[in-house]
Amino acid sequence: MQVTYASEATPGRENEDFVAAGSGWVVLLDGATAPPGLDGGCRHDPAWLVRRIGGRVAAGLAAEDGEPLPDLLAEAIKVTAEAHAGTCDLGDPDSPSATVSMLRRRADAVDWLVLADSPIVLETDGGVSVRRDDRIDRLPSYTREAVRAARNSPGGFWVASTKPEAAYEARTGRVPLRGLRRAAVLSDGASRLVERFGLLTWAGLLEVLAEEGPAEVVRRTREAEAARPATAAGRGKRHDDATAVLVRF
Repeated sequence: MQVTYASEATPGRENEDFVAAGSGWVVLLDGATAPPGLDGGCRHDPAWLVRRIGGRVAAGLAAEDGEPLPDLLAEAIKVTAEAHAGTCDLGDPDSPSATVSMLRRRADAVDWLVLADSPIVLETDGGVSVRRDDRIDRLPSYTREAVRAARNSPGGFWVASTKPEAAYEARTGRVPLRGLRRAAVLSDGASRLVERFGLLTWAGLLEVLAEEGPAEVVRRTREAEAARPATAAGRGKRHDDATAVLVRF
C-alpha cells in the first residue's frame, strides 16, 4: 500500500485539514470553518481539533492492534474533549467539528470509515465506486439555526466534535483486497472538482491523481475556484482547504 498526498490551505488562511499515513493506513480530517462572528463556546479553532483527533487516531492505527475503526475514532474524540472540558463549553452545538475518513489495510481486505462529507473513491477490477456520507446534503434547511439543530443529532448529520458516540454513526465497510487497484481519500475541498464544478468524473479524478499526482488535483481546484465569480459560490465557500490522497494497492 503506497500513499501520496497534497494538502493546501484556503489562500490566506490556516489549513484546517489534517492528513496522516503509515504502513497500511491513512486518515484525513477536514475541519469545519466557523462562520464570521460565531463563538461556539470554545477557545480552540478547527485546526486545533483536527490535529488533536487526527493525531490520536493516527496513533491508534499505527499500533496495528486491529481495533475497529469506530472505536479508534470514539476514543480520539473522547480524549480530545477531555483535553478542553475545563476551558470550553462542550455542550455548545457550534463547538469546532470535523469530517473524518479512514482506510486501513488488513490481511485480505481494506476497512473504510467515512463521517460527514469527505468521500473515499475506490477502484476495483469491477469499476469505480464512492463511499460517501451524504446526510448533510439532505437537510431541509441550511440556515445557521437549522444546521446547528441538525448537527450530531438523530435525523440530522454527524461530525467529529465533542460526542464520542458520533463515531458509531459513521458509514463503514470492508472491501476485499483482491481486485482493489487504488483509492482516493478527499476533503470536500478537493472533491468539489466532481461534486460542485462537474469538471471531472470520479474515474477521471482518480486518473488525474494517478497520472499527474495529488498536487495537480489541488491546482485544478484552485483554478476552478478562481474562474468563478464570488457571487456564484452558492451554498458553501468559494475557496476551501483542499487535500487529495492517492492510495495504490
